[in-house]
Amino acid sequence: MNDLNSKLDERLMKAVLKAQKTETTEYIVYKKLAKKHRGKNADILGRISQDEARHALVWEKYTKTKVRPNRLSILFYTLTNLLFGTTFTLKLMEINEERAQKKYEHWLTLLPEAQKILQEEEEHEQALLDLIDEERLKYTSSIVLGLNDALVELTGTLAGLTFALANSKVVGLAGLITGIAASLSMAASEYLSQKSEKTEKHPLKASMYTGTAYVITVMLLIFPFFATSSPYTALIWSMANALLIIAFFTFFVSVVKSTSFKLMFTEMAALSFGVAAVSFVIGSFANRLLGTSL
Repeated sequence: MNDLNSKLDERLMKAVLKAQKTETTEYIVYKKLAKKHRGKNADILGRISQDEARHALVWEKYTKTKVRPNRLSILFYTLTNLLFGTTFTLKLMEINEERAQKKYEHWLTLLPEAQKILQEEEEHEQALLDLIDEERLKYTSSIVLGLNDALVELTGTLAGLTFALANSKVVGLAGLITGIAASLSMAASEYLSQKSEKTEKHPLKASMYTGTAYVITVMLLIFPFFATSSPYTALIWSMANALLIIAFFTFFVSVVKSTSFKLMFTEMAALSFGVAAVSFVIGSFANRLLGTSL
């Protein structure tokens, strides 16, 4: 042990301390998550929690220091679990574990126990992949349907109406009416679609996820038109909101589904803003030809 400690330079010792703190923090997070589940899921999370605690003790042998968990990280993961579910939280933690694994690989020549820790971390990764069966993830496609349709349809509608009417409140009101009507239509369509296809998804729940995603998107997109008197400023604000919605949801899906954020984000943004650009042109021509400005 003394020989090994002598080989640990100051930079490496800081890295070991950081790993010890990470393991201690994740021990607490996994323990909290285990208490929220039952059966197999709770057992697996509990086992992983104990493994993390044991890993922290391994690093403690080298650092000779007791470290406190990162309370901000615990709070962050707790809130993340509350807002976005266990699967999303576990995937984020898995990303952190993958980064830790890369560090362990560099330590293997100096710290023999790191080999065992690396192997156990890889086992964690595999166990987590099939761990949680969350209801909300079954309805991701329904959420995507409502979200994407609202973005494409409403960004185009608002862009066209802005140039055709040039009145912020009128555009906002027209967008609100259009959006609410469209959300009810989309929810009904999703209900009938799921009922006819007889999938594992409950038709009513699928329609509610679709309709809710649509309505939330509508509200975020039309809000600027009621908050400012300039229709063009409102439109720019609304498009910025659309971009944020796309970025947020794309990040969520890319984490839980392990897909490419960049590809999905580019596709959704290009589609939404492409339709908006075409509607800009149509609205501008309507304004000039029909003189509909209010």
